Amino acid sequence: MKTLLTSTALVAALALPAAAQDYTPDPNATPGGMITVTYKDDVATLDPAIGYDWQNWSMIKSLFDGLMDYVPGTTELRPGLAESYEISDDGKTFTFTLRPGVKFHNGREMTAEDVKYSLDRVTTPATQSPGAGFFASIAGFDAISDGSADTLSGVEVVEPATVRITLSRPDATFLHVMALNFASIVPKEAVDEYGSDFGKHPVGTGAFKLDEWTIGQRLVFAKNEDFWREGVPYLDGVTFEVGQEPIVALLRLQQGEVDVPGDGIPPAKFQEVMGDPAQAARVVEGGQLHTGYITLNVGIAPLDKLEVREAINMAINKERITQIINGRAVPATQPLPPSMPGYTEGYDGYAYDPEGAKAKLAEAGLADGFTTELYVMNTDPNPRIAQAIQQDLKAIGVTAEIRSLAQANVIEAGGAGQAPMIWSGGMAWIADFPDPSNFYGPILGCAGAGEGGWNWSKFCDEGIDAMATEADSMTDPSAPERLKMWSDVYMKVMEEAPWVPVFNEQRYTMKSARMGGDDSLYVDPVSIPINYDYVYVTE
Repeated sequence: MKTLLTSTALVAALALPAAAQDYTPDPNATPGGMITVTYKDDVATLDPAIGYDWQNWSMIKSLFDGLMDYVPGTTELRPGLAESYEISDDGKTFTFTLRPGVKFHNGREMTAEDVKYSLDRVTTPATQSPGAGFFASIAGFDAISDGSADTLSGVEVVEPATVRITLSRPDATFLHVMALNFASIVPKEAVDEYGSDFGKHPVGTGAFKLDEWTIGQRLVFAKNEDFWREGVPYLDGVTFEVGQEPIVALLRLQQGEVDVPGDGIPPAKFQEVMGDPAQAARVVEGGQLHTGYITLNVGIAPLDKLEVREAINMAINKERITQIINGRAVPATQPLPPSMPGYTEGYDGYAYDPEGAKAKLAEAGLADGFTTELYVMNTDPNPRIAQAIQQDLKAIGVTAEIRSLAQANVIEAGGAGQAPMIWSGGMAWIADFPDPSNFYGPILGCAGAGEGGWNWSKFCDEGIDAMATEADSMTDPSAPERLKMWSDVYMKVMEEAPWVPVFNEQRYTMKSARMGGDDSLYVDPVSIPINYDYVYVTE
């Protein structure tokens, strides 16, 4: 057995930096104070088994915890609710010892029974979790998925503070999966009490707890005085104001009324902000494992024809679209971003070729084009990008009617398979963890293609799925043969063209002059967009 404790190197087996230590409080931090964060749209849910968008991800992460966690501002694993864990020599059995004395927001102490309940809940079809597929390597996943079992056979309560998880195959990403929001531990009694409304009445173990939610106006988080990690959070609370236009939010930040504009810097104001030294000093820039893309629903005619999907790929002028966001991106050729292991160097993708696209449509028997719908999130610059896509498609004879909706409505339509095409901006994929598998399972694999899933193209190729499973069954995530296999997976995906990869975007945000904490916390690669547990105010 490989034994790993809180103070030891956690991730040697994952080929990650071997210096994951528990958190040391920031000596410059002054506890106390509230901050104000704005968003244009209201929040759909705070249920960790359901929520999966840019807006609620960091909120959920501050309300809940999983067995594993990350060093703030990094993708470096460390224990969370697990105090320590052991891994069997064959890489298939993980035994977690829980931290003593951890309490839910309702005051009850967390136990191994809660861990089992939470993993059963996220994987049962009735929950309709978009993250269920992440847990496919746990023994019993297939049985709970097809309804022949109502519990995961691979999750066993050994004693109140010990849980053993057995996998059906080695999984190079498993510890990362246990750090996802989907793996958050929830109390059964709270879920039973609120039912489908649990997402409006969340109860977790996190650094903050929900104090108020006035639908359409604001959410207020209050500091969890019983939080298990000593010294944090620093803030007394966070107020999230919703229904706030991004340009108004920026103006209010300039006036000292807002601390973080959650929707980022409005593209129409980006050059103005960067040209003003006082404002530019408040801008935080960070790299991200990101791809913005158009999904093509293979279950809706005529997008079910490969030639049509190829034509749409060839019709999109990606260089022009990057200029809409002030050049803060590079054109994409494939689902993986260039900095992700497994990226295929030298692959040029589908070249911009309107005449070639017309020929493809003619080959599909659609020389006169067709009419379809393009769904888009209604926050700038996404409607403008959708208009550019619309113009590109019009040039090859395709009429795309734009459906500009709130984020939650676009996600709902995508999950239900109702949207022929979706521009993913504002919801575009940013890696949950730094491994090529994360760009496949939830958004291109068969597991994500079901009702409520984030595979909005509804693309499912069992042969490619089998390749992906084989790649993840290797115990060394950085093995050259594993990364080559992932490269092959994405090249086969591109042959089927369920997406138009458009660009890989750099990340920018702003903070008020009084906000403290390392800049990495404001472009946190895991607590997207902000790690509220560790930021603080200086006045």
